Amino acid sequence: MKYALKRAAAGLATILIVSFLTFAAFSLISGDTATAMLGTSATPERLAALRAELGLDRPLLVRYGEWLLGFFTGNLGVSTSYKQPVWEILGAKFRLTLCLSLLSFVLITAVSIPLGLWSAGRRRFEGARTALNQLGMAVPSFFTGILLSWVFGVGLKWFMPGQFPDGKEDFAGAAVYLFFAAVALSIPRIAMTVRMLRSTVQEELGKDYVRTAISRGNDRGQVLRRHVLKNALPPVVTFLAQTMAEIVAGSIVVEQVFVIPGLGRMLVSSIAGRDYPVVQAIVVILAFWVVLAGTAADLINQRIDPRLRIGGAA
Repeated sequence: MKYALKRAAAGLATILIVSFLTFAAFSLISGDTATAMLGTSATPERLAALRAELGLDRPLLVRYGEWLLGFFTGNLGVSTSYKQPVWEILGAKFRLTLCLSLLSFVLITAVSIPLGLWSAGRRRFEGARTALNQLGMAVPSFFTGILLSWVFGVGLKWFMPGQFPDGKEDFAGAAVYLFFAAVALSIPRIAMTVRMLRSTVQEELGKDYVRTAISRGNDRGQVLRRHVLKNALPPVVTFLAQTMAEIVAGSIVVEQVFVIPGLGRMLVSSIAGRDYPVVQAIVVILAFWVVLAGTAADLINQRIDPRLRIGGAA
């Protein structure tokens, strides 16, 4: 419990640092929100009046403190492009990106762990498996997404590329659409996870305790599941946490390919339109997601391997 509290405090500190750096960066770069709203041809008097109206003429720390308080109370500000509260704009888009990320992570975990264990205990066709694994890691997600859209969308017409259905009206259609996007996003990560798990399991299989357990008549599969997997999982869990963070970043590109109206597409359009309240909110949300994944991985590893527990506390 003590360790969990320490990790939570460290995560909160990280989010605060990221949020401040993000807020400061958008405050210091040339071309603020007032300039984006009025254009570069606006007079200095109009720019000054709008900056005063938006509160941009106040000290940075004061504005950051107000923004941070609003963030923790659910008030993320007002979008300068849409003239609506930021959370009203991001709510549905956040749910879409969250569904896409979680579905991708489930696919990665469900496929890579059994496949990694299976391949670790077999030597036949190792060259072919290695080549296939390298191909999976080398092909970028956006190219895989284009192929899936062409084969299953244009060819088989299982979904309509570029036309994401409304989940409330067509839940099955939205689920199919997200599934193929998740497949495109997860294939390179599945290949990476299989390779890493296979390597760690083979390393454990070569240790003395495994040979001793098998020589005493224990079933090889049982030794693999009960002992080898437990010792091989911690680095894989940490890698999966990093993968979860990469999924969020990769979803920005995949959402562009499949035209999914999620956080990724909103982030790109908001940066282009200098809609800084929206960009700041998205960056902090993504930072929170990354910190949460890392914290969860550390806590899971503490449970899997007691040797990792600091001072015997979980």
